[in-house]
Amino acid sequence: MYAIIATGGKQYKVTEGEELFIEKLTAEKDDKVEIPVIAVGDDNGALDFTQGKTVTATVLKNGKGKKITVFTYKPKRGEKRKMGHRQPYTKVSIDKIN
Repeated sequence: MYAIIATGGKQYKVTEGEELFIEKLTAEKDDKVEIPVIAVGDDNGALDFTQGKTVTATVLKNGKGKKITVFTYKPKRGEKRKMGHRQPYTKVSIDKIN
């Protein structure tokens, strides 16, 4: 059995016991969070689009991803800018599909 959840503007296909990186949540380590479910599916491929179901997850850690370098310039003008970015994330473990 699997569920399709929506968090941080993205959708993820999850199963119980799975660990995944999602957009940063305002929860601390070892907190339990409820994530809304869009659909629940079984192994045969049948989907059930439901309202009000949730997935219970445990926050494992909060952190930042690897640094990416962003470099912009305008040719022939001597204008250039170099920046870095580290995207914050939350690592969660899926405990139960309610």
